[in-house]
Amino acid sequence: MIRLLWVTLIVLPSTAVHALGAILAALVGVKRRPGGVYDWATVDWSRDVLRAAGTPVDAVGLERIPRDQPVVYASNHTSMFDIWALAATLPGSTRFVAKAELGRIPLVGLAMRRAGHIMIDRFNRARAFEAYEQAAETIRTGISPIVFPEGTRSLTGDLQPFKNAPFGLAIAAQVPIVPVYVDGTYRILRKGSLRLRPIPIRIRIGAPIPTAGLSPADREGLRDRVRAAILELKARVDVPGPSR
Repeated sequence: MIRLLWVTLIVLPSTAVHALGAILAALVGVKRRPGGVYDWATVDWSRDVLRAAGTPVDAVGLERIPRDQPVVYASNHTSMFDIWALAATLPGSTRFVAKAELGRIPLVGLAMRRAGHIMIDRFNRARAFEAYEQAAETIRTGISPIVFPEGTRSLTGDLQPFKNAPFGLAIAAQVPIVPVYVDGTYRILRKGSLRLRPIPIRIRIGAPIPTAGLSPADREGLRDRVRAAILELKARVDVPGPSR
C-alpha cells in the first residue's frame, strides 16, 4: 500500500502537467507531428508512471516494426499498465483506440481527445463505425493506433475472444497489423487490490501481418491470424528460460 501511495503522489501531478500540455497546445493551434507535444504528453507521462511504479519494460522484437509507414498494433489487455508500457515503448506516433467512457474523465478525457486518441462508443454501433472510419483517416496522416481486440481487460489473464472491428480499421487503412503480447502487468496491481508489485513487464512483438488488398469481408480471417500470432507470442513468454 505504501508503494501504491507513492506512485499516486507521483502520477497525479504528472498527469495534470501532461494533460494540460496537450490541452493548451490544442488551444493555441499546435499541429500534430512526430515527436511533438502530443506524443510527449502520452509517452513522457507513461514513462513517469513506470518509473514511479518500479516496473521496467523488456521489449523483444522492436526491429520487426516497419519504420516507413504507420501500422495498427494489436495487443492483449489485462491491466492499465499495458497502456503505459506500450505507450512508453512502441515507436512512432501512437494513439489508443479507447472506450468513449474514458473521454468523460476530467482533464484526462479532454487531453486524450486533443492529442488524437480515438474514442469508440461501444454501445452505439453507428457511432462506433463512424469513429473507426475517422480513425482510418488518422492513420493515413502517420499515426499508429494501438487496439485491444478483446474489447476490455481480461480478469483472468487469459486471452479472450477478439472483436472484428479493429481488423476492419486496419483493412480500411490498408496498413499492416503488428501483433503484440504484454506479460506481467496482470500481476502488478490486481483488480480490487491495494498492493502494487514492482514486477518487470515483458513485451513481445510479432511479425507484421499485411492487409494490402484485403476487403471488409476478410475481417474474420485477419482476426484469427492475429489472435493466433499473439497466442504464439504468449507461448514463448510462458516457456521458462532466457528472454524470448
